[in-house]
Amino acid sequence: MSLIISFAIFIGAVIACIVTGYTLVLALAAGLVTFFICALVQGHRAADVVIMCRKGLSNGLIVVEILLIIGLLTGVWRSSRTIAYFVYYGIRFIRPGIFLIIAFLLTSILSYAIGTSFGVAATVGVIFMTLARTGGVNELITAGVIMSGVYIGDRGSPAASSAILVAAVTRTDHMKNVRIMAKFAAVPFVLILVIYACMSFANPIHQVDESFLTKLSGQFVISPWCLVPAIFMLVLPFCKVRVSYSMIASIVSGMLVSVFVEGTTLKSLFYTMIMGYHSDTSFGSVFNGGGLYSMVEVVLIVGISSVYSGIFEDTKMLEDFQSKIDIMVEKVGRFPSMVIVGLVLIGIFCNQTLATIMGNDLMARPYEKSGASNYELASDIQNSIIILSAVVPWSIACSVPLSFMGVGIGALPYAFYLYLLPIIYGLTKLTKWKFYDRTQ
Repeated sequence: MSLIISFAIFIGAVIACIVTGYTLVLALAAGLVTFFICALVQGHRAADVVIMCRKGLSNGLIVVEILLIIGLLTGVWRSSRTIAYFVYYGIRFIRPGIFLIIAFLLTSILSYAIGTSFGVAATVGVIFMTLARTGGVNELITAGVIMSGVYIGDRGSPAASSAILVAAVTRTDHMKNVRIMAKFAAVPFVLILVIYACMSFANPIHQVDESFLTKLSGQFVISPWCLVPAIFMLVLPFCKVRVSYSMIASIVSGMLVSVFVEGTTLKSLFYTMIMGYHSDTSFGSVFNGGGLYSMVEVVLIVGISSVYSGIFEDTKMLEDFQSKIDIMVEKVGRFPSMVIVGLVLIGIFCNQTLATIMGNDLMARPYEKSGASNYELASDIQNSIIILSAVVPWSIACSVPLSFMGVGIGALPYAFYLYLLPIIYGLTKLTKWKFYDRTQ
């Protein structure tokens, strides 16, 4: 009964935060207090529960380190005009019959490079939606294409906070997960690219507003040097360089480009790295954001969620739920069970992060009992909860990007990546192509 009451309070706090607009950190903090008390009610000593919390937190510190580096990276990429470079040449390459293809490829590349669906949707997504509306392209189709592209990175980017969170809660190596995700994404990506190519030729853009290019080149120095930070970030991890070192190399190169190519002062550069990029101009504001400060909420979420894991693991308070899931896993299989549990959690919490944390806590033992590795658990979470969060209309992962683009849920049927990837992955698991087992 104490556990049910604790979850009721936790879910109530989540709903209250969503309705009022307050940060979900408050809901997580409220949940932490209730689960701490629940552990005491179950007979655990306060000192022992504190040790559990400390143990869980220590497991998440490596993730916190990477998240802070990502904060610096996102600020530097704005200061060095790396993002502006991608947008500028992406628009330049647009031709009538390939508008949707360019939209998909550019949002995919950027989301993979900087690891944020919201950031890409709010910047490049908005730009492409404006081009679609002024160029006579169906805005719902365009928004669906963009939704597919922006979630390429969330699932398997070296810089994605959601992917790093999955690695943390499942206790797996983040870069191994990235390589696994890349292998599983190959077939769906090519298939979806073919689909969007056909749709692109059927829905050509009638005109491209060249003023975007004029404003970009007028406000920023668009130089090939701007591409250097992205090259370090995209190439080094696949040369088996640690992700943190790759990010640091990208940051250092971006700082050099900012100062010596873009003419940014050191004072302005360090401010951008800490507080994010800010521009008062109507066009420059499209690139606002990033910086160390932008990671504060995510760091708190990861830290508190790590404490949750420590309490749940050592008190075994989730055993009753997990016993029921054991039965479901035996009947329908691991991945279908993950999809079902994931959709329920997404529907309740309306949030990708909380669904990931609770999904791992509920499914870790059933997976272990059925003979699955931690890497399979991580892969299943990334190919279900992380992606499917974007198809539940009231989920933040769905509603926020759509609101940025000014469209409703009518765009979701065209976001083929969000459906096809889990389906193809599920079919792949029926074969012998189990990449997660080959990485251990």
